[in-house]
Amino acid sequence: MKKLAPIIKKPITAIDLVKYSGASGDFNEIHTVSTIAKEKGLDDIIVHGMLVMGWAAAAIETWFPERQLKSFQVRFQAVTFPGTVFVITGMLLAEYEGEIQIKDQQDETKLIGAFTLTGELA
Repeated sequence: MKKLAPIIKKPITAIDLVKYSGASGDFNEIHTVSTIAKEKGLDDIIVHGMLVMGWAAAAIETWFPERQLKSFQVRFQAVTFPGTVFVITGMLLAEYEGEIQIKDQQDETKLIGAFTLTGELA
């Protein structure tokens, strides 16, 4: 087993979420309109799950630029709010298999996942 270098993500802003909504086509207002998010029972707007998953995939690409992602599974553990610093960590378990985790600065786990890389170079 080998620990992978942690990756720190700068805090995401509400403006970033509006931009991501446009890029992804996910215009659910719980991501961009505070009053709607609160009406739905949330404390405030939340970060898109697919954006958090994208950070995980980007981290794997950073750790293994010469390899391709063969499979990738994640589970979301908690909602994610703007303004939070995130730390992405990983562990290589075998030559082509690993685990990934995203936590916030309070050490709350936001995402856990597993990945498999191809043996071929990218």
